[in-house]
Amino acid sequence: MALQGPEELGEQVEEPEDLDDQDASSISPAEEITLPPGPGGEDEPEEALLLPWDRFSAWLHCICVVGFDLELGQAVEVIYPHHSKLSEKEKTSICYLSFPDSNSGCLGDTQFCFRFRQGSNRKSSLGCFLETTDRDAPPCLKREQGHYYGYVYFRQVRDKSLKRGYFQKSLVLISKLPYVTFFHSLLKIMAPEYFEKQEPCLEAACNDIDRWPTPHPGRILTLPIMGVVIKVRIPTCYDKPGTSQLVQSGQSDSQVSIVLPTIHEVDLFRCFYPVFFHIQMLWELVLLGEALVVMAPSPAESSDTVLALVSCISPLRYCSDFRPYFTIHDSEFKEYTTRTQAPPSVILGVTNPFFAKTLQHWPHIIRIGDMKQAGEMAKQMKVKKLKNLKTLDSKPGVYTAYKPYLNKDEEIIKQLQKGVQQKRPSPAQNAILRRYFLELTQSFIIPLERYVASLMPLQKSISPWKSPPQLRPFIQQDFMKTLEKAGPQLTSRLKGDWIGLYRNFLKSPNFDGWFRNRRREMTQKLEALHLEALCEEDLQQRVQMHSEVETVDLVLKLKDKLNQAEKEQLPVRPGTVAKLRAHIEAVILALPEDLQGILHKPSTP
Repeated sequence: MALQGPEELGEQVEEPEDLDDQDASSISPAEEITLPPGPGGEDEPEEALLLPWDRFSAWLHCICVVGFDLELGQAVEVIYPHHSKLSEKEKTSICYLSFPDSNSGCLGDTQFCFRFRQGSNRKSSLGCFLETTDRDAPPCLKREQGHYYGYVYFRQVRDKSLKRGYFQKSLVLISKLPYVTFFHSLLKIMAPEYFEKQEPCLEAACNDIDRWPTPHPGRILTLPIMGVVIKVRIPTCYDKPGTSQLVQSGQSDSQVSIVLPTIHEVDLFRCFYPVFFHIQMLWELVLLGEALVVMAPSPAESSDTVLALVSCISPLRYCSDFRPYFTIHDSEFKEYTTRTQAPPSVILGVTNPFFAKTLQHWPHIIRIGDMKQAGEMAKQMKVKKLKNLKTLDSKPGVYTAYKPYLNKDEEIIKQLQKGVQQKRPSPAQNAILRRYFLELTQSFIIPLERYVASLMPLQKSISPWKSPPQLRPFIQQDFMKTLEKAGPQLTSRLKGDWIGLYRNFLKSPNFDGWFRNRRREMTQKLEALHLEALCEEDLQQRVQMHSEVETVDLVLKLKDKLNQAEKEQLPVRPGTVAKLRAHIEAVILALPEDLQGILHKPSTP
C-alpha cells in the first residue's frame, strides 16, 4: 500500500486472504475462558485465551475408529471429539485408506500413514493463531492447506468368535501436521490401550491432548498422554539445516518416559536400501516433480518410501501432490490413472497388484521388496540393475527410461556399501545419507538464492512517502548466465548437465512453490523496511503543513499500514509497531475533538 503524504495519494494494495481460516479444524462453540497453562512450559499470552478444544485442534482434527462390518465393509465407528466435523466424502476416504489391501497380509499390528484431500472449507477461531505458530515452521513442516494426514494403527488378529475369523480395526489420528514420527509414537501409546479398554480411554486421551501447549516452533514441550510423558522439540525455520536439536534428557526429566529426537524424519537409509544404487536419480526425479509410483508389499513400506522421497530434497519443500498410501477406492483414482493425458506431477504409494497394470504407462516406477531383513536386501541390491521395462517383474528396482542430468556419485554408494559390510548402525547410515541429500540440494539451491537476492531493491530506494519499490522480475536467461561463475560447481564435486537440470526445474511445481514463498518473504521485508522508515519521520511537523482532510487521510493510511504489519506479522525491528501506534495517537490528538472521536473508533474489517 502506498503511504504517501496528503499531496500524493496512492492506491491501496489488496491484502491476501487468510488461507489458514480455510483449513483450520472445526471446534465446538464455547464461551471464551482462560485456561490454566498446559503442562509443558509457560503459555504465551495468546494461549491463555484459547477456547475449550482449541489446544486439541492445534494438534489434531479428530480421532477415528474404523472397523469392518460384514454388510457395509469398512465403516467409521467412532469420531472423537464428538463435535468434530467430517464430510461423507472424507469419511469414505478415511475408511478405505485406514485398512491395508487384502493382499498385504498384515497380521498383528501395522502402522502407516496416508494423505487425502480436504472435502470442505471450515472456519475456526484458531485461524490467526495458527498462522503465527506456522510462520516460524520449516517449509516441510507447515500445516497442510488442502489436505489431511491420517496416521493409522491397524490391528488384525485371529478371532474364531467372529464370522470372518479375524478381528480387524484401525485407530486413526487425522491432522494437518506432517509430524509422522511423533504421531506414530503417540499411536504406539494410545492404540494398545484403546484395543484393551475401548472408548473411555479415547475420551481421556482427547482431554489430555486438550491440555497440551500448542506446537509452536522452537519450543521444547513435555506432553502427558495416558500416564506417559513425551518430550519433543518442534523445529523452526531458523535451525541450521542438517542439525538435529536433540532434546537432552536431564535430571528434571524424571517423569519423562519418551524423548523423541525428531518429530518428522523417516529412516532414509532403510527406505532407500532396496534401490540405493539409484538414490541420486531419485533425487533428480523428485526435484523435477516427475510422476512417480512406489509399488510396495505393505502400506507401512509404501508410506515410508513416499515420505522418504518427499523429504530427500529438504530443505526445499516438495510442492506437488503425494499420497503415501493410495488405493483403487481413492476419489482421485480416475484422475491419476487416466491414459488420456500425461501422468500428473504426483508421487503415489500403492500395494495392490492391480496398479502394476493400471500404472504401467507411468514413466517412473519404483518397486521395493520386504524391508524387514537387511541381509536379504543386500543380495537384492547386488543383483538389481536399472532397466527400462514395459512389464513388471517382482524384483525390486527402478523402472524408467530417464537419463539423469548429473554424473553418478560413486563415493556415496561406496560409503554406504562399506557401512553395510562393516555393520555400521542404521542411524549412522541414515545420517550419512541425509547429509548427502542435504548437501546436494543446498548446492543446487544456493545459486538460485543468490540470484533471487539480487532482485531485491537497495534499501536507500525506500522512501516513507512513496510505495515500497517492487522486486525486479526473475529472468531465466539472466539467472543462467550467473551459473558460469557462481554455479553449483563452487560447492559440489558432481559433474554433469547442471544447466539442463536447472532449465527443467524452472518449469516444475517445486520451483513455482519455492519462488512464490521467497517473493512473499522479500515483499514483506520491503514492507517492513518501509514501515521502519515511516517511524523515523517527524509526523507532527508533516501534518502541520497540511489541511485537516489531508491529515485524516494520512491517519487512515497509517492505520492500514499498522493493520497490515500485525496481520502479516511483518519482520520489523522490536518496538516498531508500538512506535507507529504512538505516532498515530499523537497525530489524532492534534486534531479537533469531533475528528478524534471518529478516528478513535475501531475500523471495521
